[in-house]
Amino acid sequence: MKKNRSFLLIILISSIFFSCNTKKTEKSDWNFLIEEPSIGLWRAYNGKKMPPGWKIIDGVLTFKTEQILEEDYNYKGSRDIIYGGEMFQDFELYVEWKIPVGGNSGIFYHIREGYDGPPEVAPEYQLIDDENYASIHNIKSYNESVGFENPSELHPLQQTASDYAMHVAKPELKNLNPPGQWNSSRIVFTEKLVEHWLNGIKVLSFVPWSEEWYRKKNSGKWDNTPDYGKFKSGYIGFQDHGSDLWFKNVKIKKL
Repeated sequence: MKKNRSFLLIILISSIFFSCNTKKTEKSDWNFLIEEPSIGLWRAYNGKKMPPGWKIIDGVLTFKTEQILEEDYNYKGSRDIIYGGEMFQDFELYVEWKIPVGGNSGIFYHIREGYDGPPEVAPEYQLIDDENYASIHNIKSYNESVGFENPSELHPLQQTASDYAMHVAKPELKNLNPPGQWNSSRIVFTEKLVEHWLNGIKVLSFVPWSEEWYRKKNSGKWDNTPDYGKFKSGYIGFQDHGSDLWFKNVKIKKL
């Protein structure tokens, strides 16, 4: 009986040890970007510190116009932010986010600095209020300038989870929570395939730098933006488009 108890005890201890080490290994694969020590490595694009309006409060990265102090009213730098800790090539990025009614933002990757802004160079996973944005904002003139049909409406290339102005997220697969509620997004990037996920469902995949990719780039919005999408590594970041924003549980791992 004692031998059996000892044997069972050994098995139990081994199971606990293996489980703990597995969890530790799984967590160590991820870099949690709004936790220490990464939390202090966010900054403005082309800048040295966070731009006005952005704060990390109780583990949530936020942008609010009410957080802009009077002494910052004349700030001229970019309000888009990047995680400046390191650049990433192949990666998996997970983000939870929410926006208000009429809100608009985006997740950039492969960002390089020295340009007027991330959109000149970085692909973007679009975050936007699909349902209400077009009725609140005047987008007709802009959409006409890029040749979109029905310019008063939000084009599928501009909707949430799309690869902005390049590849459309499948609307029939999207389960987008309404403004004010949390959504989750995941980007899986390799040179062989890119995946966009929304609330646990894969809604888009495409092959970067393929013939189709170049055809889309050279015949649309990016036709006169020669450096768009050309870099195979870079920073990740978030776009400020003038609306309040909330991000949490931001984590990335190299592939």
